[in-house]
Amino acid sequence: MKCSMKRTVNTYSKPFMTGLKKMSKYPEVIAIVGPTASGKTSLSIELAKIIGGEVINGDAMQVYKGLDIGTAKITEEEMNGIPHHLFDVKEPNEPFSVAEYQTDVRKWIKDIQGRGKTPIIVGGTGLYIQSVLFDFRFTEEAADLEVRKRLEQELAEKGAAYLYEKLVELDPVSAEKIHPNNHRRLVRALEIIEVTGKTKENHEDDAGHASLYDHLIVGLEMDRDMLYERIGLRVDIMMEQGLLEEANRLWDEEIRGVQSVQAIGYKELHQYIEEKLLLDDAVELIKKNTRNYAKRQMTYFRNKLDISWFDAELGTTEIVNRILAILKGFDNPGRIK
Repeated sequence: MKCSMKRTVNTYSKPFMTGLKKMSKYPEVIAIVGPTASGKTSLSIELAKIIGGEVINGDAMQVYKGLDIGTAKITEEEMNGIPHHLFDVKEPNEPFSVAEYQTDVRKWIKDIQGRGKTPIIVGGTGLYIQSVLFDFRFTEEAADLEVRKRLEQELAEKGAAYLYEKLVELDPVSAEKIHPNNHRRLVRALEIIEVTGKTKENHEDDAGHASLYDHLIVGLEMDRDMLYERIGLRVDIMMEQGLLEEANRLWDEEIRGVQSVQAIGYKELHQYIEEKLLLDDAVELIKKNTRNYAKRQMTYFRNKLDISWFDAELGTTEIVNRILAILKGFDNPGRIK
C-alpha cells in the first residue's frame, strides 16, 4: 500500500488542458524524484494519463523480482493501464550497476519516444537518474577484451615493472595511485589509455555536467516531521502486508548477503531471522534507516540536480496542474535550453 498524497478531486483547469492540446513539444524526458513515501507513484500515474506518458523505474532496488513489499513496488492495479518499464528484470541474486541502468533506460527512452509517448522516470535513486539525463561516463565503457588480453600477456612475459614504467610515462597521475603489484588496476589503466586515447582521469573529466536530453525534473518535498510520520506508517503497513514473510522467503531461497537484500527492510529483518535482533527492534531499525535514507536522498537531489520543487501536501491534482503550466513553457521557442 502506498502512502499517497493528499486526496483531491481530479479536476484539471480548462486553460491548462486547452494549452496542452495546442502544445507542439514536451520535454524529451520528464523525471519525478523525491524522498521515499513522498507520493511519486500517484503523481506519475496522473501525469502520464494526461500527457501520454510511460513510466520508467528510477529506483535501484525495484529492478529485482520478488522484492515487492519492501521496495514499495507499484502493483498492476496501481499502474492503472499506464505502461511501466524496468521493473522485475533481475533475479535477486544478480548484481546491477548504475552503468547497466544507464544503458537500459536510454534504450527505453528511445523506444518510448519512437512510439510518440513521453518517458517519465520515477524514483528516488538520484545517481541513477542523473546518470541517464547527463553525460555520465563509466570506465566500463572504455573496455576492449582483446587489448586487455594482450596487456595481460605482456604482464606474464615481461613482468609488472615493464607495464608500470609504461604507465608512468603515459599516465603519471594514475601511476602515483596504483601499486606496481596491483596487476588488475595496472592493466586496466593502460587499457583505458589504449582504447580511448585518454588517461582515466581525462576520460571521466567533466562527465556528468552536460545534459543529453531536453528534460524537466519535478521534485516532491514535505515537512520533515510529516515525512517521518509517513515513513513510520508505511513501514507498519508493510509489516501488515507481509514484509517479514517476504524476507523469510528470500532467506529460505538463500538470497543472503547479496546486493538486492542490502535494501532497507530486508537487511534488518534478516538480522532478526539470524536472531541478532528482536522483531520490534528490527522494525524500529527499518524506520530509522529509512528516515536516514530519505535525508540522504534530499541532500543529493538539492546538491546535484536542477529540480522544480513542489510541496507534496498540495495534492496530486494541484501539482499536476502546476506541472502542466511548466510544460506549456516548452512550446516557447525563445526559452533557454
